[in-house]
Amino acid sequence: MNGADTAWIIVATALVLFMTLPGLALFYGGLVRARNVLSVFMQCYAIACVMSVLWLVVGYSIAFGPGESGIWGGLDKMFLSGVTAESLSGTLPEVLFFAFQMTFAIITPALIVGAYVERIGFGFVLLFSALWMLLVYAPVVHWIWGGGMLSDGGILGEVGVRDFAGGIVVHETAGLAALVIAVFLGARSDRSKPPHNPGMVMIGAAMLWVGWFGFNGGSQLAADGGAAMALTVTHISAATASLTWALWERIKYGKASLVGIVTGTIAGLASITPASGFVGPVEALIIGAVAGILCQEAVYFVRNKAKIDDTLDVFAVHGVGGIFGTIMIAAFGAGSWMAQLGGLAIVGVFTIVMTVILVKLVALITPLRVDADTERQGLDLAVHGERAYDFTS
Repeated sequence: MNGADTAWIIVATALVLFMTLPGLALFYGGLVRARNVLSVFMQCYAIACVMSVLWLVVGYSIAFGPGESGIWGGLDKMFLSGVTAESLSGTLPEVLFFAFQMTFAIITPALIVGAYVERIGFGFVLLFSALWMLLVYAPVVHWIWGGGMLSDGGILGEVGVRDFAGGIVVHETAGLAALVIAVFLGARSDRSKPPHNPGMVMIGAAMLWVGWFGFNGGSQLAADGGAAMALTVTHISAATASLTWALWERIKYGKASLVGIVTGTIAGLASITPASGFVGPVEALIIGAVAGILCQEAVYFVRNKAKIDDTLDVFAVHGVGGIFGTIMIAAFGAGSWMAQLGGLAIVGVFTIVMTVILVKLVALITPLRVDADTERQGLDLAVHGERAYDFTS
């Protein structure tokens, strides 16, 4: 065990949890109408709790167990069987590696929340998120990070998929799942109202930016120069994408908005995530510069051309950003074109098919969408019996 590595990953674990609670909750909460803000908080918080328990029970075993099939890790590490305080994973206590990866298992289904806010059934959220994490996210983790079929020497060749911190594992899977659910749900009854609290959106985005240092820097799993570089390129990409998003918004619409610039931040963070262990500051500058414009155009396409109500632009920002960053690894010569494109295709098809199956299955058990009266009244009061304000908007 290395004490410095252990200390850094303890901090990184806290930072990644901080991304979901409260970062993502505030970011998403500020973007919805006032009558739905508590429902967003509730969804993020409950997902964090459920994923934590499931990761202990079986998720970690599926993702990082010793299975030899290349498809899943098996059940040998259910309930952390055989893992003690002295067990090691590289230079880290294995229980710390478990906890660090648990925070990724929390935020990935939580990202999907942005696609279905303001009209989703709470029971559906919990059951779908639980099954999706176990049957989609955890197997994909095994394929790429757990020594499975898409890693080095797997079905894509000696050089497997390069995904440092989750461009495919987190952002592509969450983005595609978000798009599928948005299609099944249909549009909100009233899409015209603006975000109720742009200031809250900025605070949440700032927390995500800080937490992302643990997300990407911690994925080095060591306190060394690689972690420092990952942290640095993460920051550069985020800052650059924020500026290009705002500039592009100013050119197209005449004004640069606060919500726009912070959404650009998230686009830059998602785009650098898979590449953060393989590129330097100049490459990060390029990735961020393109991401701010690319993801903004993706938002326009999904909303106005495809007519899909992915409410908070999960696919356009996270999905497109993660896919773009994964491709740039090959473009900058840090990975194989076959592995990067093949990995995106295999995981993409698997995610879409499994998400469709799960949506249909879970909808047979608990309603997918709330009724029109509940949607009109707002989920805060109708579903949870609370409201954040003395007025509705």
